[in-house]
Amino acid sequence: MKKLNVIIVFNKTEDKILMCERKKDPYKGKYNLVGGKVEEGEDETSSAYRELKEETGITDNDIKLIHLMNFQYFLPDFELEVFAGKLNKEVELIEEVNRLLWIDKDENFFDSKRFAGESNIGHMLKHLEIYRDRILNNEGDDIDE
Repeated sequence: MKKLNVIIVFNKTEDKILMCERKKDPYKGKYNLVGGKVEEGEDETSSAYRELKEETGITDNDIKLIHLMNFQYFLPDFELEVFAGKLNKEVELIEEVNRLLWIDKDENFFDSKRFAGESNIGHMLKHLEIYRDRILNNEGDDIDE
């Protein structure tokens, strides 16, 4: 099974979310979360930090990621791992391929004309709200209560 990840990155003041503008299909021209492929033998968390650094320049010294959820897609046979975190300081973004930008957290992320993922980004952010303190304020490493 192929594995991919996406990372929800809040800025330090929690009013913006880091997005990229897709340069290729799927979702060419739409805004998406950063992320990428999990390499063979790579653990989930290491992969998320690696992809984040490659695509944005953000390192594990800048953010603590929490594994929020997974989506399993049976017909195309892949799993999407979702991580989230808040920057602990201002960072200079380094673009790899896609243009990076900060989007206001109050945007309608269910708008599939602007955002990739068939409204899944909106769903992820609504779910994140349930565990906001534990994820964004690092009040716990697990979220299985």
